[in-house]
Amino acid sequence: MNEHTNDGEMAAALPKFARLPINRCNLPPQILGSLTFQRHPTALCLDGVEALHGRFFAELDGIDDALQRAAAFNALMQAAFVLDALDEAGLENRAQRVRRGNADYLRLLRGWMFDADGQEAAVLKSWVESRFGLVSLSHRGSIRDTGSAQYQRYLAARAQGLYNTNALEAQLDLLYSYCQYELARRLPQQQHLTLYRGTNRIEEYDVLAKPAPHRWIMVLNNLNSFSDDPERADEFGDIVLLARVPKAKVLFMPGLLPGTLRGEQEYLVIGGVYETRRNRPGII
Repeated sequence: MNEHTNDGEMAAALPKFARLPINRCNLPPQILGSLTFQRHPTALCLDGVEALHGRFFAELDGIDDALQRAAAFNALMQAAFVLDALDEAGLENRAQRVRRGNADYLRLLRGWMFDADGQEAAVLKSWVESRFGLVSLSHRGSIRDTGSAQYQRYLAARAQGLYNTNALEAQLDLLYSYCQYELARRLPQQQHLTLYRGTNRIEEYDVLAKPAPHRWIMVLNNLNSFSDDPERADEFGDIVLLARVPKAKVLFMPGLLPGTLRGEQEYLVIGGVYETRRNRPGII
């Protein structure tokens, strides 16, 4: 079903194939994944984070320096998930500690930046499904067909990535919530970020409408890489798409954890329906 906006254009709703019936968020998937949400976003809150960690975020309000806030966040992660003392988290032998110790939120981010279709990426996409109710549509190719061998390989990758780990999805809940806190603090007057994504083939996307030349309304995968530099995005495809991304849909941004990750120039953006246009310098 489509809905009319005030400007008379057709605003595409999130198709059923791209969403689950439930999620763990304050808005249902059909709303947070819609074009209306892209245009008129509001804050997204994950179930349980405020109840468990509200005191921590209140304490951040008293820290003016972003580096100190990042240090406080890393310290919270170490304490909440005993990342430096895995035997206290139930790991008894060294082999288990090594495997489980490698599987933390930083390892997932590094894995995504190395290969957005790797095992760590499958875990991240699975987390988006669980928390926001947005279905992963691509992982080493299309996985729209849930009966396909490709989809089964995706399920296997995410199961392997989550097996015998220390509350990875809860770690990501905190990472997302901290990123949202920082965005709200650093950009209090903005609801959107102008970001860019390089691609070679528009036909690989689920395009719902083409309201004008070089302009598309499309369904993005449930998690995507973007850049704030169009020249950087151009390295990843002949066509550079420009999108106004709601702050509420940013899982990770450059500079969020300074000194922790190398080459952290990507924005990890939660998907849904987006209006995009080709970035053509000098043309509005």
